Amino acid sequence: QVQLVESGGGLVQPGGSLRLSCATSGFTLNYYTVAWFRQASGKEREGVSCISAMDSSTLYADSVKGRFTVSRDSAKNTVYLQMNSLKSEDTAVYYCATGDFSLHRDAMFNWGKGTLVTVSS
Repeated sequence: QVQLVESGGGLVQPGGSLRLSCATSGFTLNYYTVAWFRQASGKEREGVSCISAMDSSTLYADSVKGRFTVSRDSAKNTVYLQMNSLKSEDTAVYYCATGDFSLHRDAMFNWGKGTLVTVSS
């Protein structure tokens, strides 16, 4: 059974950093593409970043390019999202998901329950 569990969210000041983790189980991480999405209150869920199964290629939404970095540690079955230079507009619940190499919500098959990130002074 595929399971995804996010952690690492919290309250951070603007300009600060957080690292989110997505702990996976029930499948071999090397064979799956994993994506990060976020959903702010009252808004649609949007793709943030994605790391491919085949060669660890990455995708980023324009809004986070240069600030966020996605990576994977297959030995720990974990995917990370390093978030730097955080802005108030990054406030959202962050989800990890498995699916196609894409930032489209409909391309994802399995979802975690999310972790809340709040950027505020």
